[in-house]
Amino acid sequence: MTVPLPSATVLRDPTAGRSGPRRARVAPRRDPRSLTVALLDIGKTRSDEFIDALVPLLAARGLSTRRYRKPTNTKPATPVLLQTIAAECQAAVVALSD
Repeated sequence: MTVPLPSATVLRDPTAGRSGPRRARVAPRRDPRSLTVALLDIGKTRSDEFIDALVPLLAARGLSTRRYRKPTNTKPATPVLLQTIAAECQAAVVALSD
């Protein structure tokens, strides 16, 4: 036997994602060597070693890098840090060590 749902019942899908605001697409750069890549150390053990190995690989491809570090791996990056990265760099690598 089925029980009818009251007419005011609204079912919602908790997995349904909501899209953020639409932005105009940025044209790709003609020369990727003009990029500055942010290297973000999240503060986990050995993530600095990953960045140390990555710097010469990116430099060999003509990319400049800037290093950043979160104060601890247990908290998200501060809005100030993220804004600084966005203002100074055009790409980012987050150095996870897991």
